[in-house]
Amino acid sequence: MRNFTFMLMLVVSVNGFSQKFTKDEKAFILAGDVKTALPIYQTNNEHQHRVLLAQSQDISPKDKTLPVLIDRMRLALAKTEGGVGIAAPQVGINRRVILVQRFDKTDYPVEYFINPKIVWRSELLNKGPEGDLSIDQFREPFYRSYSIRLEYYDLDNKKHDEMVEGFTAVIFQHEIDHLSGILISDKFRNEKTLQYKEVKVYQKPKN
Repeated sequence: MRNFTFMLMLVVSVNGFSQKFTKDEKAFILAGDVKTALPIYQTNNEHQHRVLLAQSQDISPKDKTLPVLIDRMRLALAKTEGGVGIAAPQVGINRRVILVQRFDKTDYPVEYFINPKIVWRSELLNKGPEGDLSIDQFREPFYRSYSIRLEYYDLDNKKHDEMVEGFTAVIFQHEIDHLSGILISDKFRNEKTLQYKEVKVYQKPKN
């Protein structure tokens, strides 16, 4: 009985009590007009670059400030030219939240994902060009897994598990990299020393 109780408490503590926003994070998210976009951080600013390189932490899906962050991230993405995804570090918050445009769904909706985690990647790779909202005038080809298995939460603290492939899977991998402080400018330098078998199946869907 003791062992069962301990295991139950452990599961609840991991899944049910993710850390909430700090006082400073709340103040940042709620600053100004909350109906406007948060500014997108850039690598050419020293402070903003440090934020982009930092590891992001899980956030409680039930935090009352989280819907505001998601809305302001959505507005920030909408203001860009051709942006298809954004991560919370790109608006100054080191928390595991991303928005991704779902090219694998009808009408290509932009959806939010809380505490996303890739639990499986295919060995089959894509190669295609990627840019970044936080890196001005940078666009280079990268290798990404063609298919991934993804786990994440919604605002009701419900856990989801799904398979994603193609261009949408590429976006997920790019945005989840941001949560680990991985920028494509660094990834590009690292990949120069690696060799892959190229598979030409990477293409952004046309509207």
